[in-house]
Amino acid sequence: MFLWRVWVLATLFYIHLSSLKGAVADSVGECQFPRLAEATVDQLQAGLRKGCFDSVDLAYIGRIDEVDSEFGTILELNPQALSIAKQLDRERRRGRTRGPLHGIPVLIKDMIGTNDGMETAAGSWALVGSRVSADSTVAAKLRQNGLIILGKTSLSEWANFRSLNSSNGWSGRGGNTYGAYYPDQDPNGSSSGSAVATDLGLIPFALGTETAGSILLPGDRNNIVGIKPTVGLTSRYMVIPISERQDTVGPLARTVKDAAMLLQAIAGQDPKDNYTMASPFGERLPDYLAACKLSGFQGKRIGIPRNVIDYLGPAGTPITSAFETAVSVISRAGATVVDNANFTAYSSFYDSLNPAIVEAADFTTNIATYLSKLKRNPINILSLEDIRYHTQHNPWEDYPSRDTGIWDQVIALGLNNTSPAFWPLYQETLYFGEEGGLLGALSRNNLDAVILPTLVAYGIPAILGTPVITVPLGAYPDGTPVEHNSRGDLVQRAPGIPFGISFLGPKWSEEQLIGMAYAFEQRTLVRDQLRRYLEACTELEDVI
Repeated sequence: MFLWRVWVLATLFYIHLSSLKGAVADSVGECQFPRLAEATVDQLQAGLRKGCFDSVDLAYIGRIDEVDSEFGTILELNPQALSIAKQLDRERRRGRTRGPLHGIPVLIKDMIGTNDGMETAAGSWALVGSRVSADSTVAAKLRQNGLIILGKTSLSEWANFRSLNSSNGWSGRGGNTYGAYYPDQDPNGSSSGSAVATDLGLIPFALGTETAGSILLPGDRNNIVGIKPTVGLTSRYMVIPISERQDTVGPLARTVKDAAMLLQAIAGQDPKDNYTMASPFGERLPDYLAACKLSGFQGKRIGIPRNVIDYLGPAGTPITSAFETAVSVISRAGATVVDNANFTAYSSFYDSLNPAIVEAADFTTNIATYLSKLKRNPINILSLEDIRYHTQHNPWEDYPSRDTGIWDQVIALGLNNTSPAFWPLYQETLYFGEEGGLLGALSRNNLDAVILPTLVAYGIPAILGTPVITVPLGAYPDGTPVEHNSRGDLVQRAPGIPFGISFLGPKWSEEQLIGMAYAFEQRTLVRDQLRRYLEACTELEDVI
């Protein structure tokens, strides 16, 4: 079915190009066609306004066909994508645009519900054929803002909340996803398809979801920007849940500006997700694009939790070396850097099982609620036990080679988030992030933000629900020993594989963090310096 959809979309795409060719030829000399692996939204919009190309041309089907069999980033393409693009092109010709992202394509992770012809299945065969009762709020906002949902991206199945021995980026539906900087590269995190597709220029940007690292870590490993928003800044309505206290939907993009624009499109209150009603902004969101200023560090106090960085160990020496260079950049840009702004309870957090138990208790409750609201549920899956049974008995789920160890532990625990034992456990867990963690460090040192290598930046913000932005920082140097994951099927560390730096702040501080991330990005431009081992060659000028 997937290959048939690709063939149909590709056929329609080339028919459209043939009809357009004569009309475009006269103006092509005045046009500039950005290289798609680096194209920004501003560049694409400029081309759309001039008529150099239209939104149908930005479907990137030829580019996807060229390389995605190697990288495995897209589970399925939207069979309605080209008709939606044509409608948006007609609106543009009539002088109407729905906003600054009108006519731009976007991919979304297979956790984010769409009430259309696509699946919403968390990469699992257990949910194939199910149907949500409505678009997720974030998908509806994409459509309202004139974006084209091009398809659903691959992921670590169930957002990495199934197995104790699987691989990042693997799912029953899609198989493996790989990063593009070393053969068989681990893409990291669960929003892996969204990150790699964005890095390769198969899409301008994409949406991921994060519970604990699933936007930040793929951003880190794939040389792109990722924004993990405050829990409640973006709605989770009709998004497959892991933990209501930790889940958030956010952008993955090649630049901070593009990530800020996509965040602007999806953020806001939603009565269908009560966490969003705690937002202090109401209907007046900050202008995240306007926050992108070179002066983002001016007058800011930035802390460094050295005791967290220590957990990188000797293998992290290339990261810590690049991080020290980044500290100098930040200081020269006008920030006051405060060293040893440590997370005082970090060692206890690192050794504690409590955060995992809180997450597990949420999942037990939240997934049952989600399943109960499906419009179509063909094999009547209603609980975690049902999901586990189906997974263990479906040959395409690679069980028992890839176990259900996380679910086994959750079920044996017998705890949900309405259990009497849950609330005191959750309060104990919060201490690791509050006085013993990020909030304590911010308060004691009068800080605006904290910086950390992304590889150790996600854990404390996960339990707090606080925002983080990762920006490219560097890559492992020549001579780095090649290191595989524990399963032996992915390369985790090798020459050329990227890593990032993260900016952490209190809840609702995205505007300030975006300013800092942009100021750092523009002073370093690390993304432009790294090289993939394989590139897509199809460019806009090849199909116009």
